[in-house]
Amino acid sequence: MEKPKFRGHLKLLVLKLLEEGPLHGYGVMAELEKRYGMPQPSPGAIYPILASLKRSGLIEVAGEGKREKKLYRITEKGREYLKEHEYEVNEAIETAERFREFARLGGRELAEVLKETFNSINELGEEQRRALAKEFAEFTKRVRLILLGEIKEGTE
Repeated sequence: MEKPKFRGHLKLLVLKLLEEGPLHGYGVMAELEKRYGMPQPSPGAIYPILASLKRSGLIEVAGEGKREKKLYRITEKGREYLKEHEYEVNEAIETAERFREFARLGGRELAEVLKETFNSINELGEEQRRALAKEFAEFTKRVRLILLGEIKEGTE
């Protein structure tokens, strides 16, 4: 299976946001959450990306905003980079939009319950394991039928 490119996509999305105007790190995080419905990226994810983009000459510090927060803006080199990598930028935006729709459909909650199940698996009794196996099998079957177009909303 191909490794997800989320980190690379996040870099492109950050650069694309900065093309629209200067933002500080927290502004970038908030805008990513607002536009793409992704959980707000942590400062530990965003600030290394901003530093990397700055080292590459794709962005620069535009000045300081409120409370001495650095404002970042795209450079001409960054604009050229976005043009040269238009396909990857569009792919990143499409992936982010799919994530937003997946989350809207309940995907975030599904991911959380699967994580909880995975982390609790060793503490479950045999009856609980059998019940989970049955639920997973039924759920998986129904999702696949929906994806194939064989089950429509309101039908069983």
